Amino acid sequence: MKKQYIRALIISVISILCYYNSFNCGFVFDDISAIKENRDLRPHTPWKNVFFNDFWGTAIHKEQSHKSYRPLCVITFRLNYYLQQLDPYGYHIVNVLLHTAVSLLYLKTCSMFLPDLPSFIATVLFTVHPIHTEAVTGVVGRAETLSSVFFLSAFIFYVNAAKDKNKVGWQSLSLTVICIISAMLCKEQGITMTAICAVYEIFVRQKIRLNDFMQLLKWILNGKPIKNTWPSEATKRLCILTVSTFALLFLRILVMGAKLPIFTRFDNPASAASTPTRQLSYHYLISLNTWLLLFPCDLCCDWTMGSVPLISSFSDPRNISTVIMYLTLITLAHTAFNCNNKQKEVVIIMGLAFMVFPFLPASNIFFPVGFVIAERVLYMPSMGFCILVAYGWFHLYMNRFRKLSWIGLTILLFFHGVKTYRRNWDWETEYSLFMAGLRVNQRNAKLFNNVGHALESQGKFHEALQFFNKAVSVQQDDIGAHINVGRTYNHLNMFKEAEEAYLKAKSLLPKAKPGQSYQARIAPNHLNVFLNLANLIAKNETRLEEADLLYRQAISMRADYTQAYINRGDVLLKLNRTKEAQEVYEQALFYDSNNPDIYYNLGVVFLEQGKASQALAYLDKALEYDPEHEQALLNSAILLQELGRVELRKLAHERLLKLLQKDVNNERVHFNLGMLAMDDRDISGAENWFRKAIEIKPDFRSALFNLALLLADDHRPLEAAPFLNQLVKYHPDHVKGLILLGDIYINNIKDLDAAENCYRRILELEPENIQGVHNLCVVYVERGLLESAEECLKKAHKLAPKEDYVLRHLTIVRNRIALTKKNGVQSSSEQTTHV
Repeated sequence: MKKQYIRALIISVISILCYYNSFNCGFVFDDISAIKENRDLRPHTPWKNVFFNDFWGTAIHKEQSHKSYRPLCVITFRLNYYLQQLDPYGYHIVNVLLHTAVSLLYLKTCSMFLPDLPSFIATVLFTVHPIHTEAVTGVVGRAETLSSVFFLSAFIFYVNAAKDKNKVGWQSLSLTVICIISAMLCKEQGITMTAICAVYEIFVRQKIRLNDFMQLLKWILNGKPIKNTWPSEATKRLCILTVSTFALLFLRILVMGAKLPIFTRFDNPASAASTPTRQLSYHYLISLNTWLLLFPCDLCCDWTMGSVPLISSFSDPRNISTVIMYLTLITLAHTAFNCNNKQKEVVIIMGLAFMVFPFLPASNIFFPVGFVIAERVLYMPSMGFCILVAYGWFHLYMNRFRKLSWIGLTILLFFHGVKTYRRNWDWETEYSLFMAGLRVNQRNAKLFNNVGHALESQGKFHEALQFFNKAVSVQQDDIGAHINVGRTYNHLNMFKEAEEAYLKAKSLLPKAKPGQSYQARIAPNHLNVFLNLANLIAKNETRLEEADLLYRQAISMRADYTQAYINRGDVLLKLNRTKEAQEVYEQALFYDSNNPDIYYNLGVVFLEQGKASQALAYLDKALEYDPEHEQALLNSAILLQELGRVELRKLAHERLLKLLQKDVNNERVHFNLGMLAMDDRDISGAENWFRKAIEIKPDFRSALFNLALLLADDHRPLEAAPFLNQLVKYHPDHVKGLILLGDIYINNIKDLDAAENCYRRILELEPENIQGVHNLCVVYVERGLLESAEECLKKAHKLAPKEDYVLRHLTIVRNRIALTKKNGVQSSSEQTTHV
């Protein structure tokens, strides 16, 4: 017992040593979609959504869904998010701990049919095997590790159930079924444990030979009674396994809506090939997966597209590796069923079972999958592989090759461990991951695209463009690569080139065929070409109708393309067709009633229509689905403030502070908090918020004016002047700012030249601005130019004959002129005021 604990401790230490550097890795590749962009992880999202959506947060009934139903795995991500939000450190820790747990369960599993030493060696090899880095270091690989915890637990429980010949072992059998269900709810491969348990029951527990098994099948098919040598308890256990398998498959099909996910020829080129290319390529891929288990030297995060050239003829020399692989499997199976060594028979049978059955769902044999090779799917099959390798090593060890076998094993484990440790660093960033992939695989355009995406996210558009163009040269019909080229040209303000790239991508879309669903033959992300092209065209106000046509074309190809509805609604708003925009957004809600962006846009529509209460209702609905929705938080806060009710201002304040927690440098939030403070007559608070907004954005028009106005009203005009000068420096057309600045120059600074410049600038902008004209008249009065002031005030009176103050000031000036003429000197007893 003590030896077992020591071995378990060694395995745990080895696992952590191999993977502890993965704690510093970020979210990369599929982690972005599954973690960062998955709304199902957010606390505000109802828990039930996890059970109705796929692994990526898309409703599983939708056509574009990946159909990967893994709610238990998503729940663990959600718990991670609750504790660490989007800090990847905690996610990676959980993954390493799960791999350690799997390794310990694997040690217990191996010890059930292997001697102590080879079972320990098999576990060490499994723990350090480099093929596992994608499953352990990639956060989304948790589907593999978590499923494997239940996968191995199910086997251990089944062995316990079958331990007693005279009992069914209902309790352990029930736990087996529960674990199989749990494994399947983490990753689809989990269901294959039923087959492994059946193999264990028949060939290990009941010691049935192959001939006996064939005879047994004949009896069953012919309806003959089974001989008494076959225990009824085993029959009951196998019946439970069979019923469970068919029930789980039925439920899985039901969850998928009896539809397979849609994959394109770019995901898995062999699936779109004709006979015999498809079959030859499929079987070659199985041998290639086996090779990666044997020699995990050239590992790559993505093997889609043209990574593995298709085998189009029987004369292709790569078929030899396929033949060798199948001959090896057949030889192992023949050895197992014809040897006289019972332990050897059991080890080979169980090794093959653990290696073959978990790989079947990814083998393309029963249905096409969305990848060419995926290293993460080898996590479970590697269990059987490690069993066979460890037993082979043990065979050498027991046959006078002890020293040589130890040397070879030590070298193997050392290099595997080092490879795993170094491979972890590839997953540190997206750029490092995809560049590592390109060092291995230069035929995959997707890798060039992904390096381009990584550079694009860093703002390195010229470098990104080089990789996107390389992707186009590697795969000239890659629609996504052309879209990427167009988007990068757009970032570089090379709009003509961007439009040409989008039009090229559009021309590559498959043409409609009579009687065939167009949606079923096109990847949803490829339809983004319509959105990108329309968004580019919409920058030109004269081409909005053309953009609208493109959005409608995208919608006609995929009726549930909600982003096309959203973008089309935006264009309709620019065209002042608000009622039509409202209808478009409401139609989008029909397909995606949980989308906060649609509710937000409907709120904007009602704001445009001046319907504040309806707008607020939709903005609040957007926040119900996404309490972190920044635009909805900001606009609803502004709307709540404008409604002018004290109790609503408190809610507006809370929403603005929530935004401030997300981004302390959002100048609009600071400004609106200042406006709320002004409504509450908190002068110092308002001043503080306005100043912070201006610190963040020195040319913030509204903040500069409102702060200056606040300071002027607080009898601090000299403090207001610098902000007004800053305002007119960035916004020389700000008339109200110029008027206030001129007023301060006259009354407080006594700089008539500066004041006159302000008013003349106003009249350049608005020749009939009555305040500008009148205050220029006041400057003339202050200078003693009474005749000019009189002419000026006459003009002001003509512009605004109903303004009493203009007429009153004209009368004062005329009286002063008359008095001056009478006395020969200007009277100083009368004062002229201004507005």
